[in-house]
Amino acid sequence: MGKIIALANQKGGVGKTTTTINLAASLATLEKSVLVVDADPQANASSGLGVDIREIDCSLYECIINKADVREAIYTTDIEGLDIIPSHIDLVGAEIEMLNLDDRERIISRILAPLQAEYDYILLDCSPSLGLITVNALTAADSVIIPVQCEYFALEGISKLLNTIKIIKSRLNPRLEIEGFLLTMYDSRLRLANQIYDEVKRHFQELVFKTVIQRNVKLSEAPSHGLPAILYDAESTGTKNHLALAKEIINKDIAGRK
Repeated sequence: MGKIIALANQKGGVGKTTTTINLAASLATLEKSVLVVDADPQANASSGLGVDIREIDCSLYECIINKADVREAIYTTDIEGLDIIPSHIDLVGAEIEMLNLDDRERIISRILAPLQAEYDYILLDCSPSLGLITVNALTAADSVIIPVQCEYFALEGISKLLNTIKIIKSRLNPRLEIEGFLLTMYDSRLRLANQIYDEVKRHFQELVFKTVIQRNVKLSEAPSHGLPAILYDAESTGTKNHLALAKEIINKDIAGRK
């Protein structure tokens, strides 16, 4: 059975989508079969993996609201072994439409159930909110990666997210675990970045990934070309960081099975 990992933080601009795209590409490069589910109406993960969202007929929205066959919503990418279920701006209104549906917190869980055996990893890119779609993603997930930006106010709002995770774990999804806190946009030259790294490490200890995602121009440029960093510049720091993260996750899973 594939592992479902949500990437969530209701704070915007922390690197959720960048991490989703590049972690997925790195896992696929390491010969894992990966599915990205773009659960953010901005659809940045979709365009960042080369999907033209103006030309898609079936997205996550159609699967949720119209009960479309999930396999019709799966698109391939330029990386072998990496597929995506794209998002659409219509997803903005889906939360209101979902209010009348039965068992509305488990809709994404039901959509992904038939796919779990077909992929090693399913990554859910969540929107920067704690709305019903994000609750759905966390209810479907086995674990959650929480990207934390190495900037002032980094820890602001994390307690709210942790409280949401705790509620979902107790009421909707008892298997939900924290995969790890991932420090993003790290610049070792800045004293503030090092202070935040130390603070996050002190607070969350073993839950912090050893891998840190450094500030990197190539990482910022790659999405505008519809490419993950590994295809845009395989030698970039951003590519190396995400490959290290993918290896850390794979090794942790192997150790967990022993």
